[in-house]
Amino acid sequence: MSIGAQAYARTAQTTATPRDIEAQALLKAARKLQDVVENWDHTDAGLDDALLFNRKLWSIFVGDAMNDQNPESIEIRQNIANIGIFVLTQCTALQQVRQVEHLQALIDINRNIAAGLSGRP
Repeated sequence: MSIGAQAYARTAQTTATPRDIEAQALLKAARKLQDVVENWDHTDAGLDDALLFNRKLWSIFVGDAMNDQNPESIEIRQNIANIGIFVLTQCTALQQVRQVEHLQALIDINRNIAAGLSGRP
């Protein structure tokens, strides 16, 4: 990474809102899962890593949603927790029965939540 790119990355990190950071993490998880889908014909390499990253990310979201100190409404927190439980369940199922067609749901969820956090349609 060039010095300019490093400086930009540091500046972006210091000016990014928590929602932006969450959106970027979700997009990173979606990219990891999409890479697995695109290379599935050759190998399922990367699946475990992508699922682990996604599972860790959603574990954080679920934990935060269940925290009574979270300022979001109970309805929003419950929705996030429900989505998170679905995602975590799907990740576990995919580690046991590796089915590429089931990855798309996780990719779509991550991208849609990221778009909502970023204020995009």
